[in-house]
Amino acid sequence: MRGACALAILIGTTWSAAALDSGPSIVIPGRPGVPIIINGRDASYAVIEGDWGLARGTHVQPTIYGGRYIDPVPHVGHYYPGSSQLPGYGRLEIEPPENRKLPKPAESFHQSWSAQSAPPAAQPEASFDPPPVILAPELPRPNFRRPRY
Repeated sequence: MRGACALAILIGTTWSAAALDSGPSIVIPGRPGVPIIINGRDASYAVIEGDWGLARGTHVQPTIYGGRYIDPVPHVGHYYPGSSQLPGYGRLEIEPPENRKLPKPAESFHQSWSAQSAPPAAQPEASFDPPPVILAPELPRPNFRRPRY
């Protein structure tokens, strides 16, 4: 009886997992403000229909309901020198006249860095008087005899 019950639960959970994988899905981003891009479209909070996950038999392009198109290459106004047109952005460089009053020269400045190890600590001198030798008292030796066989 336990085996039949376990088999029924196993079959039921497998079918429900397969059913969830093949239906349409709503895309919810994991982080707010970070779009989910699929085939050049922002699919955040859109409905996607297609083959996904383990139930995918062949590679089929998903259908996205909703979302908006994202331009992969932003239009920034490129400048091509061969067209002999000045760019519409960037710095406008003006050459100053040669006989203008020059600013006063800057004061001289010099800065340097260096690193070195600390000097070694002074070593204590060895004493010429060794410590006194303490003789241990002599104790009587115990008599251990080897047994004879």
